[in-house]
Amino acid sequence: MSKFTVPDKVLFVCTGSKCGKKGGKDMYKAAKKFAKHSPQDIEVFRIECTDRCDYAPVCTLSPGNIWLKEYSEKDVLKLLNS
Repeated sequence: MSKFTVPDKVLFVCTGSKCGKKGGKDMYKAAKKFAKHSPQDIEVFRIECTDRCDYAPVCTLSPGNIWLKEYSEKDVLKLLNS
């Protein structure tokens, strides 16, 4: 049986139509690159829609159930680094 690991942090980035156009796709790429080189175990997932289009772009970080709206890349990477 293989070992089941739980990451330190999980980032879900909305890349749906509105979020994607407002930076979600770029954020996903930047976060994947950041996670690859981070000493922490961080997983990044692309999700299609959070149904919060009025606040695009949107992402969520666990643990902590932290939701970010209208974020900048700098804000998200800062949270991942903390």
